[in-house]
Amino acid sequence: MTDDVLWKALADPTRRLILDELAQRDGQSLFEICARLATRHALGLSRQAVSQHLAVLEQAHLVRTRREGRYKFHDLNTGPLERIATRWLGPRTPEEAP
Repeated sequence: MTDDVLWKALADPTRRLILDELAQRDGQSLFEICARLATRHALGLSRQAVSQHLAVLEQAHLVRTRREGRYKFHDLNTGPLERIATRWLGPRTPEEAP
């Protein structure tokens, strides 16, 4: 995965809201995510639209999906975000300090 895929996924405000919701509570189904977006953020998105957003987040490895029986549950994966943070906010050598 390239960083461009990650930045594209993060560029959309709806996808950031989905990540916010998963940060508050992992393991949500598509139905739960749709309900939280509608009630907490007044977003009346179709399940298909939210599913497409989740697919982009999965492609960027920001969301992991697991299947249990007939249901799919979505979990936040912070690994790519940690990689970005350490890229610019990691330890600096004395030569790099301003």
